[in-house]
Amino acid sequence: MTAQIARMGIILVICAPSGAGKTTLIKRLLNEFPSLTYSVSCTTRQPREGEVHGVDYYFIDRERFLVMRSENAFAEWAEVHGNLYGTPLNDTWDMLNKGQDVIFDIDVQGACQLKESLGALGAFIFISPPSKAELLRRLRARGTESDAAVIRRLNNAESELREAHWFDALIINDDIEQAYDDLRAVYLAETLVPGRQRRFADLLKEWESDVVSLSASFESKAEAETAASDEALCSKPRD
Repeated sequence: MTAQIARMGIILVICAPSGAGKTTLIKRLLNEFPSLTYSVSCTTRQPREGEVHGVDYYFIDRERFLVMRSENAFAEWAEVHGNLYGTPLNDTWDMLNKGQDVIFDIDVQGACQLKESLGALGAFIFISPPSKAELLRRLRARGTESDAAVIRRLNNAESELREAHWFDALIINDDIEQAYDDLRAVYLAETLVPGRQRRFADLLKEWESDVVSLSASFESKAEAETAASDEALCSKPRD
């Protein structure tokens, strides 16, 4: 009998200051591994150019978000830059129970909540820019942020970096190729953790069952051989 090849999905929680290159790295990982599914969050912020409702985010109004929060509909939620973000809980469990691996692109506040609720199911990764000067350059290069918004994001980046110590992995994105190799390695390692794999539990059960069956078979064979030997001795003619 062959053990069933199946496992619970794992979570890959990725956090980074805005401008650290997180989105580029996540998209590349999703393109390489079809087993990965993007966790689509709800948000009250306005869509950016090119973003699609239901693909990048579920764009909802603040009132609807607060109703969902009161109904405990989120695995985590947070307020960032004045906007609300939350991960739908039912969607998350549906994907994990199907064996899908789920990427969470969320902020540090949300990651902290997930660490409490789903931390045993995957890895928490923090992606850092190589320097404050480089982060400033990247933010300005976007051309979508006001000076006030850039300053706010720089201040938030410092607060987020102070939380990186409790993450499972830290990736400094100085070189995009090296950063991607590091992220890829963390993901592949997480898929091999024995305690998160149903196949490992099934293999142990199969092994234990086979050992019990073999032991019983050996005992029966030994008893039969002993009985046959005794019978042979009893039937042997005396001199």
